[in-house]
This record gives sequence, C-alpha cells and structure tokens, in this order.
Amino acid sequence: MTTYEAMTYHLETERLLLRPWAVSDAEEFCTLLAERGNGTPEVERIRTSIEEFLTASQSTGIALLPIVRRAEGDFIGYCGLIIGRSTLDEPEIAYELFRHAHGNGYATEAAAAVLGAAAATGRTRLWSTVADWNTPSLRVLDKLGFTRDRVTTEENGEVVWLTRALP
Repeated sequence: MTTYEAMTYHLETERLLLRPWAVSDAEEFCTLLAERGNGTPEVERIRTSIEEFLTASQSTGIALLPIVRRAEGDFIGYCGLIIGRSTLDEPEIAYELFRHAHGNGYATEAAAAVLGAAAATGRTRLWSTVADWNTPSLRVLDKLGFTRDRVTTEENGEVVWLTRALP
C-alpha cells in the first residue's frame, strides 16, 4: 500500500479561502444542500456529518473543505477530495456551490487549488463523476484538464467518469 502525505486543509486563492469544517457551518451547509430540491436536512444531522468529515480527514488524509469568499467572508460551497465512487489512492474531486455563486469562476478556482493540494500528497491521478446533464461542472473539469474515461448508468441517470493525471 502506498503512503501519501496528508492534504493541506487550508488553501488560499486570489478570491477564496478553503478551510476545515466547523460545526458552526451546519446551518449554511443545510441551506446549500436544500438547493438540490430534496428538502432541507436537519441541522443536527449535518452537525454530525461535519464531525464525521473531520474524523474521516484525520484517518484518510484527504478532505472536503468549505469555500469562503475572502472579501465577503461568506460560505459559498465546498470543494475537496472524497473517496466517493473511487479509492483513497485515486480519490474524486468534488465541489458544489450555491446557485448565486455560479458563473463567477469560483468552482474552477477552488478546484485548481485542490488539484495542487492533491498533487502535493504524492497522488498521481484523480477522478470525478458528474451527472451527464451537469454541463457547468463538466466545463469546470474540462478547464482543469480532466478527460472522459467512461459513462455509466446509475439509478438517477447517466454518470460521466473523468480522470486527470497529477501533477
């Protein structure tokens, strides 16, 4: 088994700060998840999820991180590495932003910072899985140099699997 460095959990870009979760992020995280259209999760359940994220990061050395705009200081989403449909050796990059933050290049900026952090761990490849209808996310991944590997059919439709070599 290959050993990797732990991912950096504090990333800064020109406009964004990515940092570890705090239990105080739970209410805003609930609001973000509610934008998916499946109702608003209970804050207590999300607080528990945040605690689980923090514990998992300690054992895996990878993390999903909240995104905060530096100038405004507001939470606009998350970006980071997850095991998801992949593996700890070749994790997935994942991101989700509030709709009001779409179209400003924030996802690309945050994901580029996460790519750098992933490369610094010693990993050589990342994955991403995206619903085939999610054209904006597919554009972000294209800008970052991800290429299509395959398409699978899952319960909720077609999923595009993309990969990118690191660094």
